[in-house]
Amino acid sequence: MTRSKKKQPKRYLFEEVLAFLRHNNQKAFNYKQLGSAMEIENEGDRFALLETLEELKHQGFVTEKEIGKYQAKENKIYETGTIDFTTQGTAFVVISPELPDVFIPFRKTRDALQGDLVKIEVQPQRGRAKPEGEVVEVIERKKTKYVGTIQINPKFAFVVPDYTKIHVDFFVPIHDINGAKNGQKVLVELTDWKKGSENPNGKVIDVLGTAGEHETEINAIMAEFGLPMVFAPEVEAAAKKLATEITPEEIARRRDFRKITTFTIDPVDAKDFDDALSLQKLENGNWEVGVHIADVTHYLKPGTILDDEAVSRATSVYLVDRCVPMLPEILSNFACSLRPQEEKYCFSAVFEMDDQAQIQNQWFGKTVIYSDHRFSYEEVQTIIETEEGPFKEEILTLDRLAKILRAERTSKGSIFFDKAEVKFQLDDKGVPTGVYFKTQKDAHKLIEDFMLLANRKVAEFLGKKGKDDQPKNRDKKVKNEKGSDAVVYRIHDVPKDEKLFELNNFVERFGYSVAVGNKTKTAQSINKLLQDVKNKKEQSMIELLAVRSMPKAIYTTKNVGHYGLGFDYYTHFTSPIRRYPDVMVHRLLEAKLQHTHYLKADELELLCKHSSEMEKLASDAERASVKYKQVEFLENKIGEEFDGVISGVTEWGIFVEIIENKCEGRVSMRDMKDDQYVFDEENYRVVGRRTGRVYTLGDKVRISVKRADLIKKQLDFEFVSGISSKQEPEIRNPKRYKKRK
Repeated sequence: MTRSKKKQPKRYLFEEVLAFLRHNNQKAFNYKQLGSAMEIENEGDRFALLETLEELKHQGFVTEKEIGKYQAKENKIYETGTIDFTTQGTAFVVISPELPDVFIPFRKTRDALQGDLVKIEVQPQRGRAKPEGEVVEVIERKKTKYVGTIQINPKFAFVVPDYTKIHVDFFVPIHDINGAKNGQKVLVELTDWKKGSENPNGKVIDVLGTAGEHETEINAIMAEFGLPMVFAPEVEAAAKKLATEITPEEIARRRDFRKITTFTIDPVDAKDFDDALSLQKLENGNWEVGVHIADVTHYLKPGTILDDEAVSRATSVYLVDRCVPMLPEILSNFACSLRPQEEKYCFSAVFEMDDQAQIQNQWFGKTVIYSDHRFSYEEVQTIIETEEGPFKEEILTLDRLAKILRAERTSKGSIFFDKAEVKFQLDDKGVPTGVYFKTQKDAHKLIEDFMLLANRKVAEFLGKKGKDDQPKNRDKKVKNEKGSDAVVYRIHDVPKDEKLFELNNFVERFGYSVAVGNKTKTAQSINKLLQDVKNKKEQSMIELLAVRSMPKAIYTTKNVGHYGLGFDYYTHFTSPIRRYPDVMVHRLLEAKLQHTHYLKADELELLCKHSSEMEKLASDAERASVKYKQVEFLENKIGEEFDGVISGVTEWGIFVEIIENKCEGRVSMRDMKDDQYVFDEENYRVVGRRTGRVYTLGDKVRISVKRADLIKKQLDFEFVSGISSKQEPEIRNPKRYKKRK
């Protein structure tokens, strides 16, 4: 249709030209081509078109690709980040700590899966509280192997993933089920995801066993997190070839501690002992305390298959019923383990201390020891409490010195989070028969204080170049050159002020406060807060929020100190049997003592990043195994009632932790029939519209067990009654938030 000869209004032409160019944004047009395509025949309109193009260029809407040819500028906003799904199939993309997460609606997640690195198009907010977007490309898969339960039909099968954040099932052709039987737990590998298809395609690469069986579920947890259960035959063979005997020639190269009283203190069921303490009184009246650590690097050499395997694993994994070690058993439980009445090679930190635990001298180097006794924590605790038992003088002296070190740490801002660890009593089939809690007593703290001392002093020895090298401000990171004198640190950055302000604003409602601004005063005020809330109704809630206000500790070559411990220099030196960063620190320490070099900063930093990632994976796997046992423990207690504490509040439900066994489950908002509840994210609570009834983080409640789903590792509860009698007025215009679950 030929355009009217009547001149078009400038605004109309501006919008129409821009819309046309954006619709054809892959091409550039001169004004004649554009006029022809838009059916502009009037000369006056063509002149106006040229003016419009120049104006669009001036305002930045179009670009002149070549003289006289115009093309629409890309006006879409793209970002790259990690996608985090909710259990409802929506997602958030985490771009950076400085930018808000972008909400991705259901069916706009494309072919992304949990944890993938994705490119998204961010859409205009148009009054929304948070930005929204759409996935346009999966840049990198977080993983391609997933654990699930297979459902087999005559011609095809589906694998339903265990992890609830994997929001789709995998389609598996019948010839790719690898002999799996219907209902079995399998490991499926993503093969492709065709455009337009609702489900990804996959193939079964391992059959793990019958769903719900103990061994199957533990193996499934390890497979889900990509953690190996066994060592490859060639790794085991390499370990068996190691020369593990103690030789006179090697002893001669080391400082000999075999005649000095030495012992280990570990959990009663421990099999690997990587640290020991020695104590002797010197002629000058001071104490010599030796912190002796298994010399793993004597056997583990860089570039070998054993070292490559240790790098890959990076850490031992402690599941609910077992340890999956970083090193083969011949090293972890025998050659390197500081077993009683055996001579062992160690790398030691030795401190001369006066009666006030002040360090007068220190020494680092290779040693040989003989462990006189193997103590459990319980045995040492009995000696501390009764002042009776083997080596009681040594134990009581070390306990006294440790308490002085602890008090000094406290005064300098070390923060003490004292949370009970959940443990299960298991029968011979792995079925939980009871729950108990591990709490830290003086025996645990004795060991911890001397290990912290060794870690701190080794870090200072490696990191300090002179008296003036100590960081004056932990907010300013100390950058290392790319030389070979870099150090592996364990850092814990200073909490952000906004996090502390949020914590303070919340605890003020209960009459507490948190100092903000001065790191030592802040740490001291948090310690006081944690003490003040002991046995109070709000204890669980405030402890949880205090932990959430802290950043995560990581490994890195860039030192910012360890805020939680109150140390300017800190590393991990004391557990090389189970942590690869400790192996690196041993090699760095030996290199410094021998005036040689180990690795450059960039190489160390890559290993630090990998170790931090593997530590998180191991921690997630450990939590998953505990969660599985919690569900199994309550499986035969459906309908039973328990007292609990609200441990989390989300838009979809309320999480409750049972007081007597620490099992956590969810009360779905859909099941709360007495009212329509509104999520108040800012105040960590939900409020009933009609009744004004409030459920807040930390409230004590009474629940009954509604469902225990072993496959999903999920507990569902129902409220029996709320102990809190708080009431709020009816909410007419509640502020709603979207939040990642």
